Amino acid sequence: MSRSSVRLKDIADKTGFSVNTVSLALRDSPRIPNETRQLIRKTADALNYLPNHIAKSLVSRETKTIGLILTDITNPTLTRTAQAIELALAERGYGTLFATSNNDPEQEIKALEMFRSRQVDGMLIYPRSHRRLDHIRKIRQSNYPIVLLVGDPDAGIDAVCVDERRGAYKATRHLIDTGHKRIGIIDSANPLGNVEKSDGYRQALTEAGIAFDPKLTADPLGHSVIKGYWAMDTLMNAPNPPTAIFTANDSLAIGALRWCQKNGVQVPKDIAIIGFDNIEFAEHAATPISSVNYAVDVVTELAVERLMKLVVAKDGLPEPRVTQIEPDLVIRESTTGRS
Repeated sequence: MSRSSVRLKDIADKTGFSVNTVSLALRDSPRIPNETRQLIRKTADALNYLPNHIAKSLVSRETKTIGLILTDITNPTLTRTAQAIELALAERGYGTLFATSNNDPEQEIKALEMFRSRQVDGMLIYPRSHRRLDHIRKIRQSNYPIVLLVGDPDAGIDAVCVDERRGAYKATRHLIDTGHKRIGIIDSANPLGNVEKSDGYRQALTEAGIAFDPKLTADPLGHSVIKGYWAMDTLMNAPNPPTAIFTANDSLAIGALRWCQKNGVQVPKDIAIIGFDNIEFAEHAATPISSVNYAVDVVTELAVERLMKLVVAKDGLPEPRVTQIEPDLVIRESTTGRS
């Protein structure tokens, strides 16, 4: 008998119990004696029985699944986030369906449609653009539980996230406090309208009385190590190169560090480098890299907790709430020890 064709009646026929008794036993009902439950479960296993979750969801109107949409699964921070979310949801009895937009707006929309068609109970989303959210806002306004993993306080959508603006400000301020005035930034987010890190960088410069110089900015056109390498090449071959660099993620910082190693530039003596996310590779780079810590466990736990509250809201969703977590700096050799 195939796995998909086994019914409760088949187990009932095999064991001699009623369908109702079998159903209660497989749900571990205390109404059924333990010996009977064990016999029925053993028979169900022998027949390769699987519960019909589709039928259950039609009755309960719950699928016990959550959709998770990320921009790039190769991003180490998002990989850690996905793992933490899956574990947090599993502890609450939910399964996780994954999708990746690959920073493509059409793929993001398709993922949203796919999850809705599968009737997931809610969604956690790391959107491609932090500002262009009309397609997500429309779903939320239809009373559908959604929590973003980046936050715009005025988006009208629940969000739990690291305060990227504050993190970039702290990173730049650290470079200023260690004596730097020509501070470059490697950040590919601006074309998407994700201006938080750039804003934080500029704010720190302004407060220190340092004029913003567009020649010290580089768009790496991506987020990988090699993109950071070539962005660093552009900045360091300018007529008046920077003495310090802030990068929008640690992969870019590792690429910048690799450029320095290949070109005989000493870090931090000749140039300081600080990244964002505090991934494992940053700590174990040839020169350990300072970084802004992305508190994965805190973000995921609060995001899942908020989503669960939205999922069980029976009388309409509450007003959207945005929770921003202030990040700490992790200072390592790439920005200290300059002589």
